[in-house]
Amino acid sequence: MPTYSLTLLSGGLDSTTVTAYAVGRSDHLTALTFHYGQTHGKEVECAARVAAVLGVEHKLLDVAFLKEVAWYSALTSPEAFAVPKDASAIGTGIPITYVPLRNTMFLSLSAALLESKVLHAIEVEGVPASEVVARLYMAPNAIDYSGYPDCRPEFYEQMAKSLRLGSKLGAEYGIDIEIETPIIHLSKAEIVQMAIELSAPLDLTWSCYEGGETPCNECDSCVLRAKGFAEAGITDPLITHG
Repeated sequence: MPTYSLTLLSGGLDSTTVTAYAVGRSDHLTALTFHYGQTHGKEVECAARVAAVLGVEHKLLDVAFLKEVAWYSALTSPEAFAVPKDASAIGTGIPITYVPLRNTMFLSLSAALLESKVLHAIEVEGVPASEVVARLYMAPNAIDYSGYPDCRPEFYEQMAKSLRLGSKLGAEYGIDIEIETPIIHLSKAEIVQMAIELSAPLDLTWSCYEGGETPCNECDSCVLRAKGFAEAGITDPLITHG
């Protein structure tokens, strides 16, 4: 069955691992990266390099307007909110690095692009609807993470239902837009191990909330990444090369 897939690639450890996982599991795979007005563009540059190494078509979508509505975050309004650098606070609440409804909007936009591709295949190219698979690969993690509400399994379960009810693919053709979240129940150490097994280009990834020459090693994302590599017993290539 022809599989049309999108993988959301931010350029970080998690999304790079999931993108490497998606390679070979789809006939038509596109890596989608969002520029949403975040504080730096380093992760976007990393995403492009990761996609090139993995041999995946890469599309950058400029949704910088998101900053105008999802401004209550240290990632979109650094002049107003500082990135927390207290590792002891991880998991004690939803941090200021949470971007309001970011994953909801990312999921909706990526699903719209995927639906357009699949509808074109069915209605223009003549691919039988009964043979089509439409799939989104996303990299939320609900184990070692900062407590974001849009990284939980129940969120994606409900979003899958909404896409089924609100799309032409679901309503007319009975095709689900599947949401695959292969690392959602993995620890950071397990994600690192998975990435190594998949030969994901971890040396090209960027996880830090800051955009400096080297990771800050203090923000939640850096701390969780370091925890994963340490528990996996693997040296982070960013440390090796940085």
